[in-house]
Parts: sequence; structure tokens; C-alpha cells
Amino acid sequence: MTADLRELGRTGRPLRERALAHWQTWRPYTTCYPALLGLAGALAAGGAAPLGLLVAVLSPVLGWLSGHYLGDYFDRDLDAIAKPQRPIPSGRLAPGTALWCGTGCALASLAGAVAVNWRILPVFAVTMSGIVAYSAVFKRMGFAGNLSRGVLSALALAVGAMTAAPWPPWALAPVAAGFLLHDTASNLIGTVRDVDGDRAGGYRSVPVRHGVVAAVRLAATLWAAGIAALAAGAFLAPRPGPQLALLTVAAVVGGGALATARPAGLTARRALRAHELLVAERLVLAAAVVAGAAGPGTALLVLLPALAFSIVVQARMRARHEFPAQAGGGDRR
Repeated sequence: MTADLRELGRTGRPLRERALAHWQTWRPYTTCYPALLGLAGALAAGGAAPLGLLVAVLSPVLGWLSGHYLGDYFDRDLDAIAKPQRPIPSGRLAPGTALWCGTGCALASLAGAVAVNWRILPVFAVTMSGIVAYSAVFKRMGFAGNLSRGVLSALALAVGAMTAAPWPPWALAPVAAGFLLHDTASNLIGTVRDVDGDRAGGYRSVPVRHGVVAAVRLAATLWAAGIAALAAGAFLAPRPGPQLALLTVAAVVGGGALATARPAGLTARRALRAHELLVAERLVLAAAVVAGAAGPGTALLVLLPALAFSIVVQARMRARHEFPAQAGGGDRR
């Protein structure tokens, strides 16, 4: 980034345009997922007081937002090549602002979590280290980046559980493993979408190094293993029936996503469509854990608005955020 571009991001921008840059950086269509993961963890660990449930939802979301700010900060040179319409390379958000906002969200997340359970501190430290390491180191290294991204989802579930119990219960282990595997697969599909930009930026992702066919096959294998782990975890839940029912719905959606991402004739936009389906599917997966702990009524009460919000906002924002041809000066809706 040049000095004049950084300065332009600091000054001379209308408030509405700067606010929009932050909104785009948040990727709001993804924020319901960490909220549901935290809630699922808390309920599966036995439930918590209202303050604990609030922290279980907000702490992972703030950590998620921190990850987006810090990720865009560390990815700014790659985005300048592959996605120049994004807030930092377009000059609408200064790199320093992204760094400070990411740090602020992380500190706010930490303060709430530790206030409820001080034992969260080492888990949080690992989580934030993983967020930084993902964008700064692992993302450019191929499968290590995909795996580290999956680990972060498992840790969000653990943080939620620790708002209700001193430590996550062992019954959550297969569930955490399922989310780890599923989100590793989802992130891998994202690299298929970004293969051209990653290659140009020198990022050695799995599809860059081994080809799209190998990447999609690996993602499908990890996805299937994740669904199996989540199914095993359902039998340890107080209400396995509702959990398995929603898990079945999610598996159908995920299967459709993988069918969309079939390697033959796969384009970046089809890969994006597959990833959009996986974003919706993982909301159902998290709600399935809520159903297993608190019943289907509670699960649907949180799932349906989250799903509607994610689908609508994703449809209005995402292609513009991912593809330069769709930028049009930024998503202003």
C-alpha cells in the first residue's frame, strides 16, 4: 500500500463511506455462526445464567470480527492484487484502523469471557494466536491454513461451553471435532474460489499446489468425516433425536454444496455458490447442537432469524466483496 493511499483511508472520506467499509470488513453474513457456536457450547455444557449466555454469544462474535479486521490487515497485499475493491486496498479503510479495531474487538471479547470464567484465558490466548497465525503465516502454506481455520471454530464452541462450566465437558469432544473438520473443508472450498488470486499472490494453497480436483476431493472427505463426528456426538446429547434431525437437514444442504463444487467445469463463481451453501449449512449444524441440549423449539427460535439474516445479507453483499467486477464502488445497500 502506498503512503498516499493509506492517508486517503484516514481522511477525506464521508462518514457513511467509512461506516460501510467497516460493515463490509465484518462480513455480517458470517457473524451468526460464531454466535450460535457459543450458544451451542453453553447449552451443551449445562446452560448458564443470562449474563453467561450473553457472553457465550458475544465473545465469539467479537473474536470473529477481530479475525476479519486482522485478517484483512495481514492480507492487504494479496487483496491489492486479487480483490482491490475491498476496504483496505481500495483506500476506504486504513490498515492502521483495521489493526486497532481488530485489537479492540479482541480485548473486548477477552474482557467479557474472563469476567465469567478466568480459565478461558489460555483458551482465548490460543484462539487469538491462531487468528493471527492463520492470516500472517498459515494461510499462505496450504492445508495448514485450512486446518487452523477449522480449529478456531472448535475453540469458539469451547469458549461458549466455558461460560457455563469450568471446562468443556468431554461429551462435546466429538462435536468440536466435527466442527473442526467441517470448517476445514469449508475453508478449503474457499481456496478453490480464490485459486487465481492466491497463485498471483504467491500463496501455496491446496488447489494451487495440487489442483482443484484434489482440493475438492479432500474437502468432501473432511466434510463427510465432520458430519460423522457430529452424528456420533448427537448420541451423547440429552435429546439425540432433534439433534440428528437437524443434522440430517444440514447434511442435505452440505451435499448440495459439494455437488455444486464438483470439479468438472468448476468456476470461481460456482465455488462461491458452494461456499455460500456451506455458510448456511453450518448454521443448521450449530442449531442441531442447540436442539440436542435445549430442544427443537429453542433451536428453531435462534436458527430461523439467523438463517434469514445470513442468506439475505450474503446475497446482497458477498459477490461484491469477493469479485472485482462486482465491486461497483462497494456495496452500498
